Amino acid sequence: MFRKPILALIILSATILAGGAFMITPTPASQAQAQPASLDLTVYNSNIGLVKEIRQFELNTGVNQVVVTDVPSRIIPESVHFRSLDDPDAVVLEQNYEYDIVGSQKLLEKYVDQPIIVITQEGSKHEGTLLSGSDDIIIRKEEGGVDVLKYDQVRQFSFPALPEGLITKPTLKWLVDAAKAGKQDVEIAFLTNGVTWESNYVLVLAQDSSQLDLSGWITLDNRSGATYKDARLKLVAGEINRVQPTPQPRDDYLYLEMAAAPKAPQVEQREFAEYHLYEIPRPVTIKDNQTKQIQFLNAHDVPAEKIFVFDNWSGDFQLTDSGAVQGNVRVKVRFNTGAKGVNAQLPAGVVRMYQPDEDGSPLLIGEDRIDHTPKGEDVTLTVGEAFDLVGERKKTGSKRLGDDAWRESYEITLRNHKEDQDVAIHVVEHLNRWANWEIIHASPQEFSLLNSNTIEWVVHIPAGGEATVSYTVEYTR
Repeated sequence: MFRKPILALIILSATILAGGAFMITPTPASQAQAQPASLDLTVYNSNIGLVKEIRQFELNTGVNQVVVTDVPSRIIPESVHFRSLDDPDAVVLEQNYEYDIVGSQKLLEKYVDQPIIVITQEGSKHEGTLLSGSDDIIIRKEEGGVDVLKYDQVRQFSFPALPEGLITKPTLKWLVDAAKAGKQDVEIAFLTNGVTWESNYVLVLAQDSSQLDLSGWITLDNRSGATYKDARLKLVAGEINRVQPTPQPRDDYLYLEMAAAPKAPQVEQREFAEYHLYEIPRPVTIKDNQTKQIQFLNAHDVPAEKIFVFDNWSGDFQLTDSGAVQGNVRVKVRFNTGAKGVNAQLPAGVVRMYQPDEDGSPLLIGEDRIDHTPKGEDVTLTVGEAFDLVGERKKTGSKRLGDDAWRESYEITLRNHKEDQDVAIHVVEHLNRWANWEIIHASPQEFSLLNSNTIEWVVHIPAGGEATVSYTVEYTR
């Protein structure tokens, strides 16, 4: 229901307790406001959300004041958009975001030079004109003289009215010049900080490491300062370009809600522009200061491969007496996102990997993070370091061949301390001195080119044995 443009909030009394809490009792407010008839929430990976609401207001012909109070405290005011769907000729004259929230300290600061009544913890009454409320409460008495009271002495204080400019909730206000009167559907849209989402995955690797089960969860974190009730929720996977985003503080309190995974799919996936969009096909309520999890992937019996990798760019290496650097061999798990794999694109997130023990109980074997991965790509996750596999890398030669050429030689020794298991180790070398290079000697001779400056050998090592890889590379400018 719409009333006069001037918003009046009358506070009959305010009570402050010893801990600094206070209570206000307002009279009925004259606000032109309506609850949203529909609510859309689109959340991005970059701590930002887009809110779109349809609300119905009854407007008069001419200038109206429209007020909405249930907005996020972390709204981006300059992003607010207001549009009447029933009156295209309606003009927005002004748009204001007010956030001077009422509080005991604010009340005192705003109420200087106004009458006040203060009751102390002992029950004594002090009445007069408030001179200061920023540190101590200083009152000029009607009969003359001044009372100075500490905050911890005060049990309650009372005002005849709420000082102008204070509000109880963050508030959006518009002055709208309506061309026609009556009920109108109005679209309100804005961006807010403090709401984001990411993916979290649980991977269970079979005991023989040949298959895996992968479940994916959308983890939605709402710290925007508002609750979104029965929202149509969309999630955009991908990094959008933003202009100087402002860092926002995070609260310490968190409520975790995990939705049980039903048999029917909970999330619909589709492409949108250069991103991927996930839509929840049911209304979702996201409370303020709540983390909600919704399952979007549940793949079983996915073909998998466990591999061992010795890479001179990864791991902690130690110098040996022979001048070689020694490091552990990394354990990795590889699978595909195509039709013969999980058959889904995977938004970026953390993967926690488990494998059942011989008694069937799953044990955590490692964690890794994946980037946004389209369908049909390989995913390689680092599980950890192999306890029984060791590699050593040693430079065996280095020579300048003039101003435009350089030759280097390396030897990699791999040892398998497993007593009853043969292994294959992927030896990865990065050729980064200059862009142009050529392998003039290699043992074993066969290797793979992973990219323009990375090569790989797959070396088979018997249980309790060792193997050696050696190569010489020439660089030219």
